[in-house]
Amino acid sequence: MSLKPPHILCVNPYIHDFAAFDFWAKPLGLMQIAAVLRKYGLNVDFLDCLDRFHPKETKPQKTLFDGRGAYRKTEIALPKGVEDIPQRYSRYGIEPDLFRHDLKKLKSLRKVDLILVTSLMTYWAPGVKETISIIKEVFGSVPLVLGGIYATLCTEHAEKESGADIVVTGSAFGALNTIIKKYTGFDMGFEYKKNDLDDLPYPALDMQHKIAYAPILTSIGCPFSCDYCASSYLVPKFKRRSSESVFHEINHWYYKYKVKNFAFYDDALLINGETHAYKLFEKIIESDMKLKFHTPNALHIKEITAKAAGLMFKAGFKTIRLGLETTDFKGRRFDKKVKEDEFYKAVANLKAAGFKASQIGAYLLCGLPDQDFGNVEKSFIKVKKCGIQPTLAYYTPIPHTKMWEKAKQFSKYNLEENPIFTNNTLFPCTFDKNPIKQISRIKNLQ
Repeated sequence: MSLKPPHILCVNPYIHDFAAFDFWAKPLGLMQIAAVLRKYGLNVDFLDCLDRFHPKETKPQKTLFDGRGAYRKTEIALPKGVEDIPQRYSRYGIEPDLFRHDLKKLKSLRKVDLILVTSLMTYWAPGVKETISIIKEVFGSVPLVLGGIYATLCTEHAEKESGADIVVTGSAFGALNTIIKKYTGFDMGFEYKKNDLDDLPYPALDMQHKIAYAPILTSIGCPFSCDYCASSYLVPKFKRRSSESVFHEINHWYYKYKVKNFAFYDDALLINGETHAYKLFEKIIESDMKLKFHTPNALHIKEITAKAAGLMFKAGFKTIRLGLETTDFKGRRFDKKVKEDEFYKAVANLKAAGFKASQIGAYLLCGLPDQDFGNVEKSFIKVKKCGIQPTLAYYTPIPHTKMWEKAKQFSKYNLEENPIFTNNTLFPCTFDKNPIKQISRIKNLQ
């Protein structure tokens, strides 16, 4: 006699931070897992602690034309060890009592056999802990599995502090069938074809109350290995989906759910563009879809040729972000993937294609170990003179990156003690007496 398919609850946790905003941010990995579980016959529920469109939300936040928007914000106490920071700290997401209500309602309707919780930023660990604590209040001994970025990069801390029964590292797809069978006794028969990303179903975005935008992933991993980035540790091998598969997914969200805003989550969207991205853009241009594309993860500057810029403009790209990091091209120590002439060519190509200055932004890293804010200011001014938007990206020390040891050496906090100390708002690796004042001064140059 075969077992009945189990019931799985997937949860996107709260954020605890000094600031947070929905910049096209969805738990894509968790939603892909939910889609796999549904495909193989399991019963799945999804609860989102960051739900901006919860039907019982009493203070709905404004949604921008591109799908972005603010989360509900509730001020909470500063974490231990940073109580002297002159900034407010908040929980972002729905009211905890509303989350409890949803959990209790679900419990009254059916038996939940397993709970899966994801995690993103390492310094959002307190939000993960609060989420799991509330879940445990309602579901008690139901097995709870934690995965995601924080779980992978800070495994020991997650095992000790999160409250999860088991912590899974790396891609959860390979371990998914084993986890389900171990905790429910059900063999779902799923075999992860790690070299065939097209085999995975589209993420379960339809389980949200509203789809304001759709995250799109055409590849995983990155062929580069920048000193400050953990991408190559999280996904050691760069892999791609076919342009046909991505195009069909965009069709799916557009025609079935009327989604018009799409955010590319790729770390290397334009790499080998002729054989991949260009084909996708051409298919989109030939279609009748009127779409808006955004690139919050930044594009590789070297790959923005005149052809690439032209195709992106015609396809409907509205938000272009460039991974510049600094304009100190001769002294670049941590990232050598772009040269000065390549940057100017990329900007010229984008403008010639028709992009407005307000649509083009260049990320500039600040708060790096041993970094002078004067160099950040010079880069800011140089980017501004190019006629595009300089966008400051605050450095976050990340375990397992090449820069981690140097970050520990220069930090005024014990970074290994608690992920909260890696929060980029703290500027943990600069000894400047007032980094917030420095940043404000630089931003005022805008």
